[in-house]
Amino acid sequence: MRPEKMEEAAVYSAICSSSGIKAKDIASKLGLDRRTVNKWLYSSPFLKELCWQDRNYLWHGQIVQSFPHSGLQEYCGYYSSVKEFRALEEDEWLAVLKEGCVNIGRSLSDARGLIHSFRDERLTMLKLFDDLDELSGLDTGDWEIAFELRIKKSRYIRIYADVLVITEDRAFSLEFKMKDEIDPAEISQAAKYEESLEVIFGPKYNVIPALVLTGAEELFTFMPLEGSQGEVPVSSGDMLFNVFDEYIRFLKQ
Repeated sequence: MRPEKMEEAAVYSAICSSSGIKAKDIASKLGLDRRTVNKWLYSSPFLKELCWQDRNYLWHGQIVQSFPHSGLQEYCGYYSSVKEFRALEEDEWLAVLKEGCVNIGRSLSDARGLIHSFRDERLTMLKLFDDLDELSGLDTGDWEIAFELRIKKSRYIRIYADVLVITEDRAFSLEFKMKDEIDPAEISQAAKYEESLEVIFGPKYNVIPALVLTGAEELFTFMPLEGSQGEVPVSSGDMLFNVFDEYIRFLKQ
């Protein structure tokens, strides 16, 4: 993250990790002068659009930076714990997702193709959690899962994700394609909102973007991200557990 972006993110985090904080206390907490803090409070799109000030001059965040992330559900087609997600039948889950998409302004105009992709994503995620149960022994029930994240508060803020899986210290942002071959442009698409998600989730979180190709089989690799030294994991649906193992390390070496 760029140095200036880090300063903006720090001010945003000071607000969103508190239950209400004044500008002078933000400055004291971060070791910044009031002028710098005020610059971000009144010019940063994140702070202008996703934070608010009450009548006691306390600043609050729309999405808290704690686990679980209260407020995040307001920007998702579907949001719940993994346990709740796994307990829903497909029709129940789909009804909630469709209603949520309408609420956040997500177009359902291409209903047939879109619903097919939603179902595809759901089956892939269910298989992932089955695999994690079998291979890792991790308790994923309290993890958060979100489908169709859409944070679109102004022309400056655009954060989209097909599926988010959020643990106590990591946020996996999964870009889904019903394909069997890797398209370099889609590598960039998968990583496009990584920096913005890092601001949303805060410094305690590691944001991991990944591309999931549900038309492929037995695929797991890393692809270079154009214009940087970074790499993005690419996986077929049946191998998605490898993306999680790469960062959580539960498989025996």
